Amino acid sequence: MNPARLTYGFAKSRGVLFRPGEAPAFLIKRGGDRLALLEARRAVGRVFPVEEVEAPQFDRALSEIYAFSDAEAGQLSDQAEGESLSSIIDDIPPTADLLDSASDAPIIRLINGLIAEAIRTSASDIHVEPYEDRVSVRYRIDGVLSERASLAPALASPLVSRIKVMSRLDIAEKRVPQDGRLSLTLGGKGVDVRVATLPSRFGERVVLRLLDKDQARFTLDELGMSAANHSAIRKALAQPNGIILVTGPTGAGKTTTLYAALNMLNDSSRNILTVEDPVEYALDGVGQTQVNAKVGMTFAAGLRAILRQDPDVVMVGEIRDTETAEIAVQASLTGHLVLSTVHTNSAVAAIARLRDMGVESFLLSSTVSTIVAQRLVRRLCNNCKEDYPATAAERAAINVNKMGPVNLYRAKGCPACKGLGYSGRVGIYEIVSVDEGLRGLIHENAPEKALADHAFKNRKTLFEDGLSAALNGETTLAEVLRVSREETERHAGV
Repeated sequence: MNPARLTYGFAKSRGVLFRPGEAPAFLIKRGGDRLALLEARRAVGRVFPVEEVEAPQFDRALSEIYAFSDAEAGQLSDQAEGESLSSIIDDIPPTADLLDSASDAPIIRLINGLIAEAIRTSASDIHVEPYEDRVSVRYRIDGVLSERASLAPALASPLVSRIKVMSRLDIAEKRVPQDGRLSLTLGGKGVDVRVATLPSRFGERVVLRLLDKDQARFTLDELGMSAANHSAIRKALAQPNGIILVTGPTGAGKTTTLYAALNMLNDSSRNILTVEDPVEYALDGVGQTQVNAKVGMTFAAGLRAILRQDPDVVMVGEIRDTETAEIAVQASLTGHLVLSTVHTNSAVAAIARLRDMGVESFLLSSTVSTIVAQRLVRRLCNNCKEDYPATAAERAAINVNKMGPVNLYRAKGCPACKGLGYSGRVGIYEIVSVDEGLRGLIHENAPEKALADHAFKNRKTLFEDGLSAALNGETTLAEVLRVSREETERHAGV
């Protein structure tokens, strides 16, 4: 029997549900509409036993039965692919509760339209934020949030409920945050969506992170690194052991860089194992393990377990605590190549962070081989970018007062980039390779400034790499300053 014979809206609003399976039955919520039971029997076409259940049990059954029960939950319709978001919003009936209607089509069309529009505009996240007088829908495009729709406040509950059903979350529980996941296709292109809910004053906020499966196939050559940086990281990955760290804030592209490194190493001659939170992309030929703190599967527990699986390369999603850091160090000392991330603002700050976690300096000097710090900046649209002479303030900011004329580039906007002046993002990097001199400084507990002075004698800092991108017309100076302000001030001696 197909539960979709009873629409989700009918089942939720009338409190009557058909449960298929080995013991098929009609579930009626205590206090539900018993007259609707006759309509449910007519729709299903057969008579089955009736069970009366409490509201929480009914809501959980509703969520389980209707998750992915219709095509819209797994594949965006061709109509959504070609339909504009504004036309979908205009067609929504002005009802007090959208699920009171006999069909779920309007809310499904709205969600399809939101996701399809996000995919078309290459958004990385969709934010659904309920307020007293509206529901704000914002997209994060190239790292910057912008509002794309403002909906009636009455749409908050049905919109969030439908998203939770699609991602197999508990629609009866609205007091605690929840995390879920769903897979979609649009025009034959697969997209994984990570869903996170958060209770707020006017309802649950939802963030949908769109994970393009194509990003899992990125290679180091496609990351936009300079020749020197590209050579440094390939040399580090060629080593049989050691720790390679990637640092930067959330959304800096650290996971993409690690996956590109794993793709280079994944040649069937190595046993590559990862422990991640969450597993964002599936890598063929790589054993990936999901962190689950509820059952004690932490980064440290996962790392300890995979070291008993005879790995050659180990990737830890993030080093968050002393235990994980110590196991990573021991893994490196016992002949494994360890890749991981640390949340710091610069490459050399990762050393100080690991020291703060309690890792001894002599162990750090023996194991850490390479540290990468990175940021993502918006890439200028090649069709409309324009150059101009740098102003006095800009020359001072980049410390080029003794040079001749300097041209920078700025965003203009055209139909190709939808008037934004930017299209996509590009990475800027600083890479610290731990040589004998730096190893000695780390062993001696040298301060961060001494480490940086040695590390960047012959290598570009994050700001200098970004400045090269700005001078080459890949991005603007404003973008470089936006993502590397602290490092810029240090570079200028402020």
